[in-house]
Amino acid sequence: MGVEVVSYIRIKDHKAWINGEALNLDFSAMSFLKAIYKDLGLKYPKFYKMDELSKLGFIASEMLLQNNNVKSIINDFKQDKIGVILQNSDSTIDVDSNFYDSILDEQKHFPSPALFVYTLPNIVLGEISIRNKFKGENALFVFQKYNMTFGVDYINSLFENNKIEACVGGWFNANSENYDAFLYFAKGTNKQENAHTVDNISKIYK
Repeated sequence: MGVEVVSYIRIKDHKAWINGEALNLDFSAMSFLKAIYKDLGLKYPKFYKMDELSKLGFIASEMLLQNNNVKSIINDFKQDKIGVILQNSDSTIDVDSNFYDSILDEQKHFPSPALFVYTLPNIVLGEISIRNKFKGENALFVFQKYNMTFGVDYINSLFENNKIEACVGGWFNANSENYDAFLYFAKGTNKQENAHTVDNISKIYK
């Protein structure tokens, strides 16, 4: 039994692609992530309360999971057999800074609960899992840059040990208005094409 990459998405330089095909986004009077939200036709009010990292992770996962390649097969897997294994580099630096600012002034000391909720980078895994009812293995690792070898080896080991049968993997990072995301959906297979290897991941990660 091997592992194959079924579908992937990319967000970079204020552009977005699904399986290599660009989305035609309208930025009129809205931010980049809101433009994708509108393009996907999403209706999830909680999105507007999220920090930027969670918004990016949520939008990237929706792009990935709602496209036909994945949507047509995702119900074939038990919820506790779908994992979410992601990486990023800046963790939650933006919301951490905003939260720090909210407690810096001793005269106006008022920690914001709305900000505090998002001061852990793995919160986005919870947002994705709750939205999709995923109950499998999940982890978020922080590296200076996307560590493909680690990600591929870690995810493959979960498949080999029967921990998961499908997985959302990849990288996402948000810092101010700079968004960078590469997510893919992998599943167990007997096929040889589109294998979940470092070589194949490096080809679609651009």
